[in-house]
Amino acid sequence: MQFHQIIMDATEIEFLAEKAPITIVPNFTQEKLYLISGDVGPFTAGIPMEVPMWLGMNLRQRGKCRLVIPDWMDAEKLAEKKEEESQSKVFTEMPCEHYLVVAQLILSTAPEDIPNSQQVKTLVKDIWDLRISKLRSSVAEFIQSEGTHAKLDRLTLLEINSIRPFLPHSFDQLHRLSKAANSSNLSQTQDY
Repeated sequence: MQFHQIIMDATEIEFLAEKAPITIVPNFTQEKLYLISGDVGPFTAGIPMEVPMWLGMNLRQRGKCRLVIPDWMDAEKLAEKKEEESQSKVFTEMPCEHYLVVAQLILSTAPEDIPNSQQVKTLVKDIWDLRISKLRSSVAEFIQSEGTHAKLDRLTLLEINSIRPFLPHSFDQLHRLSKAANSSNLSQTQDY
């Protein structure tokens, strides 16, 4: 039986994040849209409704709606999450599986819809930096301990993807060094 690695790049992760629901307030009225991914609507001007992120971003870019920002994108809540993450030795549960991608999409599409958008942007980046730093430290400890498996709780796909290129290469190098050390030890014992 062969093991096939599932490799996902950042654009595929963004594609998955764009399927997440977001609440919009349309400024138009229209019947239901029949899409491959499912029906959306009907749209009624002024009445909040959930749509896939990609559709919400498209409608917002065309000036057809206002985005209702997810609760977790509040600057105060993000500051609390940052503090929680910095105080914890392990990864904390994130409020959104694709927090970085969702925040980047909303911040780039409609920064004026977000109260304190610059502070929100900074806090999201700070949380990302904290988590990536913690992840790199965890990987370094794991490699030094010569572990054979690890449990990656509460990491997002994008965070896991950020270490994906580095980890297999590190294990290959460790394997080569171990193999070289073993063959060196074996030849030394045969010499005596």
